[in-house]
Amino acid sequence: MPTPRSLPADDNRDLESFAAVLADTLPGTWTVEYHQHRHYDDQFMHAEDVWDLNLVSDAIAEFVLGEDAHLIRQDGTRLYVTIRPLHEDEFLVAAIAPTRDVAAEAFEGVREPEGIAVPADPELAAHAIDADLLPRYDIALAQVRHAAMNPPQPAPRPDTRVVMTWRDDGSLAATTTTRPAAEVLLAEGFVWETASNAYVLTGDDTRAQGHAVQAAGARLARLGIGTALRTAPRSPADIALPAPQPGARSATRTR
Repeated sequence: MPTPRSLPADDNRDLESFAAVLADTLPGTWTVEYHQHRHYDDQFMHAEDVWDLNLVSDAIAEFVLGEDAHLIRQDGTRLYVTIRPLHEDEFLVAAIAPTRDVAAEAFEGVREPEGIAVPADPELAAHAIDADLLPRYDIALAQVRHAAMNPPQPAPRPDTRVVMTWRDDGSLAATTTTRPAAEVLLAEGFVWETASNAYVLTGDDTRAQGHAVQAAGARLARLGIGTALRTAPRSPADIALPAPQPGARSATRTR
């Protein structure tokens, strides 16, 4: 890891005061947590969840910043604020990702709402944050929440597929070779039937039967087990000839 660069000794920007005024200027109610870094490692601890891969993360990696501030809105939105190295009239602001309550997988494929450089004037800085950074943060956050609520289901494996077959009496016979699938079927009301070597769900109550099939399918999908619904094949003797249409003439003639 390269040696971090130090800031100029004459850099006298007051980050704590800037953050306090900025919090009062931004729309909504914000509180401020100011951190002065006693050790260099503190810099990374406070910037661990900064949602940025460009301007702000580069500054954190390359410079000894010495301090930062977290702005926290009532709804949980958090912003990271620090000075911008080598730019005496600017600060850096980035969103902090909501990693505490969201699985890491939910962030996959979501573009980071990159941080921005803002002027040292809190009013101008608040306008830039409200017009640029926060809208992009809201979009990224919505995408993460959607992904968290709709995680991708594992692809079904052919060797664990459950085959459900409708029978003439309205019951449903399910066959499987795996214990987890069998446990799901039994939990949803299927009963083992030795004669047919299958788990059977009666059709006495079609509504209850439909709910049981749906519930079993959803639970099996979460286990990575696919389901297939089939109709029992009919024997040739069960297939009736089509009835003649009313009024149709007979094709047989008599002399």
